[in-house]
Amino acid sequence: MAATDLPSPQPRDALTTADAAVHVRGVTKEFGTGGSLTRALRGVDLDVPYGELLILAGPSGCGKTTLVSIVAGTLEPSAGEVMVLGKDLVAMSNGRKVKFRRENVGFVFQSYNLLPSLTAAENAAVPLLIAGWHRSRAVEAASEVLDKLGLGDRLANLPSVLSGGQQQRVAIARAIVHEPRLLVCDEPTSALDAENGRITMELISKIAVQPDRAVIVVTHDSRVYSFADRIANMEDGRIESVQAGPN
Repeated sequence: MAATDLPSPQPRDALTTADAAVHVRGVTKEFGTGGSLTRALRGVDLDVPYGELLILAGPSGCGKTTLVSIVAGTLEPSAGEVMVLGKDLVAMSNGRKVKFRRENVGFVFQSYNLLPSLTAAENAAVPLLIAGWHRSRAVEAASEVLDKLGLGDRLANLPSVLSGGQQQRVAIARAIVHEPRLLVCDEPTSALDAENGRITMELISKIAVQPDRAVIVVTHDSRVYSFADRIANMEDGRIESVQAGPN
């Protein structure tokens, strides 16, 4: 993505909270106490500008999923500043945070969390139904997204008859159907073959290259690095480096 596509001419290492969809400073996360204390995050600083697709890379156990869970508002940091879309997540009450996530954040985590009694189209439509859409309109919109993900012939199937890769695509459709301003994906292509992984990342990347949105993708799949505007490398609970994507 060209620098002129960014909403601010400032260099990315000097972004203000107004320029960044995600602004994280000094974030730590500890689990347990005493001898069982685990420091998952050790003072993370990270900015994700609007209009960017950032890939978060690093070995298993380095804190990637913990970090994106905090950014998505599903996990509380032990300390630090977390600003998302200009809002202070740390200062939010639980009720306000739930409402904020529902309206602004889409997330795809490694567990699909599909509802077993709903069809693929109904599962993908859940965010729209929660937002008050009429059922037929919500299912129609979700079906269009699923068709783009190669599941046009699986709309009426229950999760129990879908493969793992198909279930993952339904979870992705559910995450993007309401056009969230921040999309957080944890290994979105891990169960997909090369072609379906490419199709999925192309659709996800279309969300990022808009001036009021951003996407964070956690992945070990180097095949999708070409979709990144930048790649942030994590090691032992810290961001060790941030580099431009291949393009």
